[in-house]
Amino acid sequence: MTPPNLDHPTLAEVKSRFGDRRLLASEFRGQTTLVVEAADLHDVLAFLRDDQKCQYDHLIDLTCVDYLRYPRQAGGPEGRFGVIYNLYSREYGRRLFVKVMCTPTLDTSGTEDDPALHLPTVTDLWPGVEWSERETFDMFGIRFDGHPDLRRILTFEAFPAHALRKDYPLRGRGERETYEVVHRDDA
Repeated sequence: MTPPNLDHPTLAEVKSRFGDRRLLASEFRGQTTLVVEAADLHDVLAFLRDDQKCQYDHLIDLTCVDYLRYPRQAGGPEGRFGVIYNLYSREYGRRLFVKVMCTPTLDTSGTEDDPALHLPTVTDLWPGVEWSERETFDMFGIRFDGHPDLRRILTFEAFPAHALRKDYPLRGRGERETYEVVHRDDA
């Protein structure tokens, strides 16, 4: 088995700028991922966008993964939720994934505001990420501080949980059974 190819040109730039920060880099099937701490997220992403040697001017996607009951690898990042930013530099034709891990401190079954599930918004860097941040909030409960309009986007406002969390029951918690059906004649 060949060792991971961690010669992605951006990693050297990030290390020279943020060498005093806790960073972790990995490579899988030719894709490089940089794992950063939540406190450093906005600074690292702003650097990746603005630095002349990086120029990650396009945020392709923002998504989240629930790692509940996922086997941990030695030396890998710790956390239940991985919020992943898929960046692309049109100038250099490079892709980089930036991941930040979040671990809930409260019971994850409800919609309570857990301080450990807060990240800074990046709508000031890439305005188009506004809907992706709303979707991540709605489906996983990750809140983006400073977001201009953080509210549910796929479920109704009073929905009692976050449907893409792995501890959410497949059949729901009775939402289908108590949902009021509106017939055509009643509308």
